[in-house]
Amino acid sequence: MDEKPSSRRGTGLCSLRYGLAVVMHLSNLSMITQRVGLSIAIIAMVNGTQQPAPANASTDGPLADPLQHPSRPIGEVHAGTSVYAWSPQTQGILFSSISYGILLTLIPSGYLAGIFGAKHMLGAGLLASSLLSLCTPLAADLGVSLGMAWTGQFTIWAKWAPPLERSKLTTIAGSGAALGSSLILCVGGLISQALGWPFIFYIFGGVGCVCCLLWFTVIYDDPVRHPCISLREQEHIVSSLAQQPTSPRRSVPLKAMARCLPLWAIFSGFFSHFWLCTVIVTYLPTYVSSVLRVSIRESGVLSSLPFVAASTCTVLGGQLADFLLSRKLLRLVTVRKLFSALGLLLPSLCAVALPFVASSYVTTVVLLILIPGTSNLCDAGFIINTLDVAPRYASFLMGISRGFGLLAGIISSTATGFLISQDSASGWRNVFFLAAAVNLFGLVFYLTFGRAEIQDWAKERTLTRL
Repeated sequence: MDEKPSSRRGTGLCSLRYGLAVVMHLSNLSMITQRVGLSIAIIAMVNGTQQPAPANASTDGPLADPLQHPSRPIGEVHAGTSVYAWSPQTQGILFSSISYGILLTLIPSGYLAGIFGAKHMLGAGLLASSLLSLCTPLAADLGVSLGMAWTGQFTIWAKWAPPLERSKLTTIAGSGAALGSSLILCVGGLISQALGWPFIFYIFGGVGCVCCLLWFTVIYDDPVRHPCISLREQEHIVSSLAQQPTSPRRSVPLKAMARCLPLWAIFSGFFSHFWLCTVIVTYLPTYVSSVLRVSIRESGVLSSLPFVAASTCTVLGGQLADFLLSRKLLRLVTVRKLFSALGLLLPSLCAVALPFVASSYVTTVVLLILIPGTSNLCDAGFIINTLDVAPRYASFLMGISRGFGLLAGIISSTATGFLISQDSASGWRNVFFLAAAVNLFGLVFYLTFGRAEIQDWAKERTLTRL
């Protein structure tokens, strides 16, 4: 008699676990602004409208009003602000440099978060990233701290998210990345014009430091240890996860993981998804500025619109996925494959069509909005699939998964810079065709080998000796 009301009160939007999702949302927002800041700042850092100047050369001249001359080169607007003669190939290498730092720490930090707890590991990564962003506007070392901060979140959700709410909670938290991308792209150009490009890093580094205070105050690794959780909600979470193995582990079954095709299906999905996403996140301001021929202020606003759609689709996709599961309309594996298919196929179609409608301003903008929006439907697909197949090793496997994604980002950033340096029109077409081909490969592999049940090597085993 008391069990059903307790369960209903434990699933409300005012519950503590949804508060944790909001805090993670803000933390992800902060982290992505620090990473994507380079994408909008580089338009101001590279003086492409003047004669090439020596690297690290500073411009001289009177301070101009950027609002009266929005299309004026940033190098002419601010005296003392460095302008760099970087080629597209060089810019591609710079964009991929942050990924190197993230790649170095993804797997180790995910493993350590699973053993020692994700709260301090993720919080330290966010704090270090914010401080580096404040101190060094163009530090590739930023990536090392971001790698620590990205992983480990699934360790928290493995203990906080009931199975029928995983899509909702993880997408609420994950949508912060899309919203952060929208925010930095929208205001980054204005900050560059009004204050200079270094302030992009200073301002959002400061925001990250504030988020750290909220993180360390609210986030706890386990609902049993949280001092503010209600007894009803605690019982609801613990009972819903009663059949899930959550005991601490000191060893990782690497051989079993290496032979597990469902894991490779997840890895291939991450690789494909991150390939196109990196191109969009990194080069969207450059594409809008060069193809649509708009000012830096308009470029920032237009570049932010796709990520507003992405943030919205992330949350709605999670809600829809859990609705289908809670009503038992589809099986779990069917839901994961459905949202993975939508998140890989739809943006591929939009990307392939994009070069052929470059003459239409409205159609181009619509397609640019649809690509990130539809792509983020993957968040209810293979993105959280590690929680289904191996919840005990969720953070470690998320580190490996994001490692594959970052590897795709490194390759795609460098390849995009090379292709568009050859010829702008044909280069962009080849960039989008290549991204669509990678997406289709990942989709076919995931649909063939993807699973949603806990694998044998990830299940609890009873010790037979002391």
